[in-house]
Amino acid sequence: MTSGTLLQQITDYANRANPYPLYAELRRTPVARQDDGTYLVGTYHEIISLLHDPRLSSDIRNLVGRGGGLAAEEESGLPPSFIRLDPPEHDRLRRLAMRAFGPPHSPRRVFDMRGELLRIISDVIDELQGKEQVDLVDEVAYPFPVTVICRLLGVPREDESRFHGWADAVVAGLDPTGDEGQADRQRAAQQARIELGGYLGGLIEEYRRSPSDDMLSVLATDHGPDGRMSPIEQITTAVLLLIAGHETTVNLITNGMLTMLRQPEHLKRLADDPDLASPLVEELLRYEPPVQLLPQRVALADVDIAGTVIPEGSSVWLALASGNRDPRRFSEPDRFDPDRRDNQHLGFGSGIHICFGAPLARLEAQFALTELARRLRNPRLVADPPPYRRNPILRGPRHLPVALDGVQPRG
Repeated sequence: MTSGTLLQQITDYANRANPYPLYAELRRTPVARQDDGTYLVGTYHEIISLLHDPRLSSDIRNLVGRGGGLAAEEESGLPPSFIRLDPPEHDRLRRLAMRAFGPPHSPRRVFDMRGELLRIISDVIDELQGKEQVDLVDEVAYPFPVTVICRLLGVPREDESRFHGWADAVVAGLDPTGDEGQADRQRAAQQARIELGGYLGGLIEEYRRSPSDDMLSVLATDHGPDGRMSPIEQITTAVLLLIAGHETTVNLITNGMLTMLRQPEHLKRLADDPDLASPLVEELLRYEPPVQLLPQRVALADVDIAGTVIPEGSSVWLALASGNRDPRRFSEPDRFDPDRRDNQHLGFGSGIHICFGAPLARLEAQFALTELARRLRNPRLVADPPPYRRNPILRGPRHLPVALDGVQPRG
């Protein structure tokens, strides 16, 4: 195995179920230059340093002319969302979006959803009654966060079948695997982004005329210290929030259940002690993060990191999942340990691009995993490993078939 082929192996679907031996290989060279000139970084402290380094750009427009395959994601007539921008544009748009979501302008929006989150996940699990086998992805891990993000944004839940296909196509377009289907996936992603943007733009216009208490209404009508978003910025932000607001949480819940079904003692502990939910989810974010890679950052200047100079203009990939298992930062990193102390993982990234929806994702995972642990009777994996999604960036099972002996009533 050579460093020049390592990124290709990590993104190869054949290694999707267990990329961790490849990450261990990567950590032998903190900054590994690939054959195509990309630099792959897999050690914790180097990743943290680069996430906080303004010389590493997230602006997708800097990929133009540099062989950036993912740049095609934005060639849809819509400008980049704020996660693919640098300051000051990123900072302004993130502040405006945060006014509708969290502190300081809306400090209780997520906290006040706790009762509703419990009701939604309880309703979802009630639907499993009478079944001897369920798919935890299609029947729990997907419908729960989709219902939550719809209510939060103000998207009609009955339109889920429309935006489900669009969201799937956009996420598939993020797949960097250079196979013969990549161009078709990216074209489909561009078209889906246009159609999803048109759909959300129509909703935003409705809420501009008749606002409610949802996030789309705030995006449409809010005037803060930074002014207001333009109509096209409102649409790109809404597209981002709808997709990111459920896709990664699906993987977090699914990866969590898969981990505990492989180690049932943790499932029993959580069922007996709901207070374990918070540290357990933090450990899941380290052990099996839903976002494994941050692809295609661009060095705006020469960057010297761990004794390697990344030349200006180079594409840089940060392997968050590898950093989360760096033995120089975490003791026994390949062991799942909900009692782990000082668990400053990279599950939500770090720096100015740290995950916008982290507070909500944490709560959703805590409620979902606790209720599943408490209510499913004798759950067992039907297939191990289960079938995985193609995407190596947003990594998680596509299906998680589980046999069970019944469902406890709520209480």
